Amino acid sequence: MRSPEIALRAWLGLTWVLQPILPWHLKRRIKRGKEDATRWREKLGHASAERPEGRLIWMHAVGLGEVLALRGLIARLSEQDPDLNFLVTSGTLASAQVFARNLPPRTIHQFAPLDAPGPARRFLDHWRPDLSIWAEQELWPGLVFRTDRANIPLALVNARMNTTAFERRRRGGAIYRDILPRFALISAQDDLTAEHLAALGAPLVSTDGSLKPVTPPLADAPKERADLQAAIKGRFCWLAASSHDPDESLALATHEALLKANPDALLILAPRLPDRAPEIMTRLAELGLETAQRSKGQDIPQDTQVYLADTFGDLGLLYRLAQAAFIGGTTSDIEGHNPWEAAQLGCTILHGPRTANFAADYAALTVADAARLAGTPDKLVTALQDPSLADTATRASTLVAANMDRLDHLCQKLRELL
Repeated sequence: MRSPEIALRAWLGLTWVLQPILPWHLKRRIKRGKEDATRWREKLGHASAERPEGRLIWMHAVGLGEVLALRGLIARLSEQDPDLNFLVTSGTLASAQVFARNLPPRTIHQFAPLDAPGPARRFLDHWRPDLSIWAEQELWPGLVFRTDRANIPLALVNARMNTTAFERRRRGGAIYRDILPRFALISAQDDLTAEHLAALGAPLVSTDGSLKPVTPPLADAPKERADLQAAIKGRFCWLAASSHDPDESLALATHEALLKANPDALLILAPRLPDRAPEIMTRLAELGLETAQRSKGQDIPQDTQVYLADTFGDLGLLYRLAQAAFIGGTTSDIEGHNPWEAAQLGCTILHGPRTANFAADYAALTVADAARLAGTPDKLVTALQDPSLADTATRASTLVAANMDRLDHLCQKLRELL
């Protein structure tokens, strides 16, 4: 275990100073609906579950997409070693809610402890993990240091860092030069990320691709799906998934044009943030579109033109209902959401031009002709009306299967750390 350098010592000192205000900070967030009122003490390191017997792998990811991507790694490690147990931590309320509906066997979810000495000590003393795996971009310096000090092996997987993120982190480069060498294994999604991590001080980085193509399909709701399919009655149904305002503008302009050619077409709008429902409903009313709202339990009458799916954790159901999905975040500086969830469920992938968060993923899909760029209403209407549209979904499913070998290679390296 390396002693901390001056920048990390300063960070550790700051967390000591701020520690007394953490309960007050969390209680304020509870009042704003940003924390789980029944589980907030997990963030102070107070576990709400018992540690399972046997070896335990702790995996941490910050938010919803990152946490869901860990399921493929958990599934494969479980197949290779059925005695392993898993603890998954995350920071956001949505990640906990949706992960609970997609929880793998022998897996416990907890909110991650805040990066302060008390929460970290209580967390590590209770769970005593045999391996700590961090995913994608979030690294808390104090928690990494204290995990290393407890002689728990560290790994960073599915790492992703575009140029903008790298420039931000380079300003705190002294801390990264201290914490990155503490990881026994660092696996990047792409070569650019590997270069950025090396520049920040990582001694050895391998490029193993993204975990998202090999993640198990999102959970289904078979009875509810059957009811919705009966209500839709074979109508052409497409989805705007994890949408933001610019995506919705594109989707609604497209749908208005599509309705002229196919009056029975149905658009499902699934906003990334369901609490935006009131503003979306106002826009739909202004456009004069017949709308049903999922959060209010409304049915889908035959004259419904837009179904607003303003609830969390239902994309597994919605992808199974739709013939095609426009992936949100691809028309703005959000820079794209995960396309593989649609691919795994046989739903055709359409997207806009802004995909930097998943650049390698969309590039691979494009090369295989397994996704289509359709960033304007005219192009999106043309794609939705193309009789060969379903073929792209088939090619995407084939691409998912082709990624399993590299996951086995990564799992073998992780098991060696145990």
